Amino acid sequence: FALFTKSKKIKMKELLQQYAAYNIWANKILFDRISKLSEEKIMQEIASSFPSIYKTLQHMWLAEEVWWKRLKLTENIVLDSAQFTGPFNEMTDILAKQSLLFKEWVDAATEHQLVHVFAFIRNKEQIKMPVYQMLHHVFNHASYHRGQLVTMLNQLGADKIPGTDFSTFCRGK
Repeated sequence: FALFTKSKKIKMKELLQQYAAYNIWANKILFDRISKLSEEKIMQEIASSFPSIYKTLQHMWLAEEVWWKRLKLTENIVLDSAQFTGPFNEMTDILAKQSLLFKEWVDAATEHQLVHVFAFIRNKEQIKMPVYQMLHHVFNHASYHRGQLVTMLNQLGADKIPGTDFSTFCRGK
């Protein structure tokens, strides 16, 4: 598969490599900002999809972990993220390593691996999808929740919140 622009043909793998690198970059700069908050602020309940910055990050890790295990065809998935109660910095380190696994996988993937349709069970329903769609979902899902984290930081009165737009990443800022 390839996308076409007026001047350049962009291969799907190249785009997914950009998204994987962007996911790591955006998480890092946002997590670095969050780490300047007190543990109390990180755990503070805020009206959002998840009740705190901590729980939002835990969900982000859970999502990447479950999709990784599906990609690796793990049966009887057990999620370390679902039981985690450790400190914020340990959780973000684990999530960063999980995101790096996706990047390394994409970097090594063949086009056949990217278009391969895999199946998994969710809520007793068998679902099939190509790997490239799953990867796009994983990276898009993280962007969605980073937006929520920015809103939560604003609600907590944080300043100097970094921009995490894909276009900022592409410009090398």
